[in-house]
Amino acid sequence: MESYAPTPHLRRLPLDERVITALDLPDAESAVALAASLGRQGRFVKVGMELFTASGPEIVERLRKAEREIFLDLKYKDIPNTVAGAVSSACRLGVSMITLHADGGRRMLEAAVEAAARSTTPDLPRPALLAVTVLTSLSQDDADEAAPGGGPISERIVRLARIARDSGCDGVVCSPKDLPALRREVGNDLLAVTPGVRPAGAAGDDQRRVATPAEAIRNGADFLVVGRPITRAADPAQAIQAISRELTNT
Repeated sequence: MESYAPTPHLRRLPLDERVITALDLPDAESAVALAASLGRQGRFVKVGMELFTASGPEIVERLRKAEREIFLDLKYKDIPNTVAGAVSSACRLGVSMITLHADGGRRMLEAAVEAAARSTTPDLPRPALLAVTVLTSLSQDDADEAAPGGGPISERIVRLARIARDSGCDGVVCSPKDLPALRREVGNDLLAVTPGVRPAGAAGDDQRRVATPAEAIRNGADFLVVGRPITRAADPAQAIQAISRELTNT
């Protein structure tokens, strides 16, 4: 398959701009206000299912006008034609990253990659397509119940990452705990975006396989997704600055 370079600056960003704040909020006004308060270290924000369902594509437009880059985390998974159409629409929004489930299969992933390439223009660089491997909220028991016989989570992640790489995806989403095995078995070419990141002493909430920001970077993460430790902090800007300092001191 022909290769198409995604948004080219992602690998060049300094470490203190690699934190993606998860705007898992119920309305656009709260999300825009929070994003505006975060400063330079908060240039990257995540728009997930809750916010996008409540506010639609308008929230992406508003955040882009506020000079934020968008990690559109809708985790597409459907038949190849449907996912291809969704990816084309997402590309036209001007987002920087898009997620889709790796276990949607090779044909679905390839259709997404081809759709993204067709949607690229000189004024609208192609976003990075990131394949979600195993959700960080799942323990081994959870994964076995959902998909019996799939093997240890680390093996499932490596297997899905290989499919994503061979299908032309730019990166993966996985737990920071699972990154060493992924890097060892699949290599360093894929971008790695890691949720399940919690500063030392922070509550794990509903995440199961978590790590501190410094651990995630040492394990090979390129970008960290952090939600409640920032969005529920008394001072969100101070919270993201503290995480950014931890990254630069790693």
